[in-house]
Amino acid sequence: MPVAVGAVVVLLQIACAVHCVRNGRSGMWLTVILIFPGLGSLAYVVTEILPSYAGHRQVRVAKEALATRIAPDRAVRAAAEAVDTADTAANRIIYADALAEQHNWTEAAVQYEHALARMVHDDRPTEIKLARVRLESGDHRAARRLLEALPPSLATAENDRASLLLARALAESGETVRALALFEDVGQRMPGAEAQCRQAGLLIELGREREAVAPLEEAERRARKVDRWERARHRDMYDWAARTLADLRERGIALR
Repeated sequence: MPVAVGAVVVLLQIACAVHCVRNGRSGMWLTVILIFPGLGSLAYVVTEILPSYAGHRQVRVAKEALATRIAPDRAVRAAAEAVDTADTAANRIIYADALAEQHNWTEAAVQYEHALARMVHDDRPTEIKLARVRLESGDHRAARRLLEALPPSLATAENDRASLLLARALAESGETVRALALFEDVGQRMPGAEAQCRQAGLLIELGREREAVAPLEEAERRARKVDRWERARHRDMYDWAARTLADLRERGIALR
């Protein structure tokens, strides 16, 4: 570890230890800070110090991200235990959600299917989740069947989420005209830039680089407006759009 970084970690450890003692925090925290100077101090800052200054979404997101880093399988284990205790549709969905967060698409699909089988009525949000994990696992045909069979919802945002997934499934099936039309349509309403990035990616695959400029420029514009937490959550997507647009500009296909 470089000397400067080590010094910062030591100073943070001391500051956290002092704060812990002065504010009467649990002795367990002091043990964690002393044994794990880096990660333990970071956990203390996020869990004990930041909430006293802000109760905002950013703090909650940071706490969730840290918890995932420290114990990435904790939510999956807890959800599995809940299913063992009470095998209900609700618990199956929670279990599937946790598996999906870990990108365990195949097992998540199994759990969503179990949940749907226990329901008396159709559950559109869960069916959309099942379609997503089927798509992520590579089974675009099953995802498409699920999505095309869904009745329309009264909620526009829910319809748009389903349409975005359907556009992806159509693109995988080779139905590029319909996929591009759906990407463009839902991109006008959905926040973020996933629809624009997927539209541009498909256009580039089809050799239509000049047409990809407009959605990439829209993605660039939206990237400047999203908050830093949303930007960080989709960093790979926004970075890809920026690199691709820069390349097109360098080659004279897109002009600033």
